[in-house]
Amino acid sequence: MKILVLWPPQVPSYFNAGHHLTVFNVASHLRTVFPSASVRAVDAAALNVTWKALGDLLTEQHDVVALANDFDSIDSLHRTVRYTRELAPKANIVTFGRLSSQLPEFFQRFDLDAVVGAGDPETGVEDFVRAVADEAHVSTSVWSRVAGRWRAPVAPPRLLAADELPLPDVTEIPYGAYEQMYADDTARFCGIPQRRELVVPVARGCPVGCDFCDIPGREGRTERRLSIDRLIEFIESATRKLDFEYVSMYAPTFTLRRAWSFDFCDAYERSAIGLPWKCTTTLHHLSDELVRRMGETGCVRISVGLETLESSGHAALPRAKHIEQERFRTTAEACGKAGIELNCFVILGLPGTSAEGVENTIRAVREVNGRVRPTIYTDFGRMSADMDEASIASFNRQLFQPDQCPPDAEHYYRVLFDPLAPITLVSEKIPRRTPE
Repeated sequence: MKILVLWPPQVPSYFNAGHHLTVFNVASHLRTVFPSASVRAVDAAALNVTWKALGDLLTEQHDVVALANDFDSIDSLHRTVRYTRELAPKANIVTFGRLSSQLPEFFQRFDLDAVVGAGDPETGVEDFVRAVADEAHVSTSVWSRVAGRWRAPVAPPRLLAADELPLPDVTEIPYGAYEQMYADDTARFCGIPQRRELVVPVARGCPVGCDFCDIPGREGRTERRLSIDRLIEFIESATRKLDFEYVSMYAPTFTLRRAWSFDFCDAYERSAIGLPWKCTTTLHHLSDELVRRMGETGCVRISVGLETLESSGHAALPRAKHIEQERFRTTAEACGKAGIELNCFVILGLPGTSAEGVENTIRAVREVNGRVRPTIYTDFGRMSADMDEASIASFNRQLFQPDQCPPDAEHYYRVLFDPLAPITLVSEKIPRRTPE
């Protein structure tokens, strides 16, 4: 059996290499459960693949084409499906991803054979592939099109246990294209400019419970985390295969387990990796002592969901994100002493906040030499399956929905699309290892 796992071509609004790991994780999982299958993973969404190149790929006649989807990638799905139907007419097409995990019924308008909803995409795609390989197997965890009608799943795809979580094959990831996406830091994407990033999928699931986040509904509120030994082994293996210059620890809340975080720092320091690293967490899950230890072991950036320092906006946030000015300054000072850049996610248009409050939050971050990464408030709960594709595509954290556009939207857009925003200085802390 030949399987293609593909992120379709797209012009991205925002780019995060960690989100794109889903293509390579699904492929790794399928290789494990179907060892005799030929599985190829292609990320065509980093401005690195033409439609002609995609056509060349599809003429290889795969039995299954698994298409990744996201809130920001719906624009090109019709075209991708048409290319697949025209050039690989025998292929069975399934889609999986962040958008279908929240709104699987929306995809019934496309010429697809199956849709993976909430749950781990690996097990959903696996269930569909088993049905393609064996007519006696009936997919029960995905939406399936049978005789022209859509059949709902009996139960969502199984969530993998922590020790089952797949790790990607780094040799098939288009790192050169990713570097180009990160080259201009005024875009305020998550990567560090001019340095090659190894993204490591550390954990899934998050108990913090932000209403505007899709992770709890997709991955669960109980965290599943790799063991430290497996994490270190993967990083060491990856750095033997390719030259990387820093490591990105991909987890919703990296320091959620404080004891684990200290143990990781000790293990990372003992290892021969020696690369700077960064992570994402919350201010609530940091302490001065932990920040100091992270800095000692090479951490150069901590990203936090600050969202707002305006107290009137805290009602829209979980308790863990009710951060006061003094607590923010204390942690920022600890990061400064540890040589760590504090990268703050700030939400524009969060209910209860004002344009003045946003400016005060941004000013507070810049006063402590922090980096601001702004996004537009997006209520994914307002999406519905009967929306048109343009409306769904607007849930990309860069646009307000027409009926929720605040009177000061123009001000927020100026903040978000500011080509003169300060850029990061973290690149200077990361030695070059790859050729110029």
